[in-house]
Amino acid sequence: MTEPSPVSVYKTIAYTVLALLAFAANSVLCRMALEMQYDGAEIDAASFTVIRLSSGIVALSGIVWLKSWWVNKRRTNTENRLAVQEPAEIYKKASRGSWFAAICLFLYAAAFSFAYVSLDTATGALILFGVVQMTMIISSLFSGNKLHYTEWLGVALAIAGFVYLMLPGATAPSVAGLMLMAISGIAWAFYTLAGKASKSPLQDTRYNFLRTAPLIMLLAIYNIDSYYLSGTGVLLAVASGALTSGLGYAIWYQALTALKTIQAAVLQLLVPVIAAVGGVIFIEELLTERLILSAGLVLGGILLVVIGRRCSAISKI
Repeated sequence: MTEPSPVSVYKTIAYTVLALLAFAANSVLCRMALEMQYDGAEIDAASFTVIRLSSGIVALSGIVWLKSWWVNKRRTNTENRLAVQEPAEIYKKASRGSWFAAICLFLYAAAFSFAYVSLDTATGALILFGVVQMTMIISSLFSGNKLHYTEWLGVALAIAGFVYLMLPGATAPSVAGLMLMAISGIAWAFYTLAGKASKSPLQDTRYNFLRTAPLIMLLAIYNIDSYYLSGTGVLLAVASGALTSGLGYAIWYQALTALKTIQAAVLQLLVPVIAAVGGVIFIEELLTERLILSAGLVLGGILLVVIGRRCSAISKI
């Protein structure tokens, strides 16, 4: 197997950093728009989801059109047509996502929005990406991979972290919010796993968003009698959809083509940390002792899973 070039490595690092920042920004933007109802939300959860996904469709369609236009322009300005072989014909033959990925995307976005009505930024991000990692670990088990004892210890620590987070008390998160965010995390894990096979990240992401259109319409109809919008709420939803979701997920799919599954899983552990900082800076949220200890257990446990996997791989050599 050939080693990736330095330029390719730097591109992967850049794509990964941008994607992780986008993921964290999604939590901050959503929480800013959907702060608990008694604080005065800028928009309702269903409308946020509808506008977010719709904005993603528009943004991605525009980006694909611009890229196709630029490729065709380059092609007409060169004498060697084969030298620029990524044009419209290739776009037409490119993969177009899947209905499975689209359903996962919609479930993730909808559950994410409704969960953030009752969760703060850091707690939501911790639950989301903790569940993502656990789902990917379970998927690995079902694929026939066996866990090293260090990995089992890590899984136990991560579960203990979630149990501690949910113990009764003044700072315990909403059970409904936790369940919704867990559903969102499972959906995002499968969306990430689907992205590993992507040959055309931008195209796949665009078509995945496009395929959510029927589900978006159903949600809009369901919410027609109870929607609430404000200018700020709409702007936050558009920013989340067009920038941190549409463009961010396309960048993530691009990064996934060069990342191993375990690397993709571990790197996403940075998101709760970044989101927590964003929540403190932009929303003036507080970091509780319960959340900090729980985060240490969950993130530390998942890191043990990674270390254990490396130990297992070395022992087989």
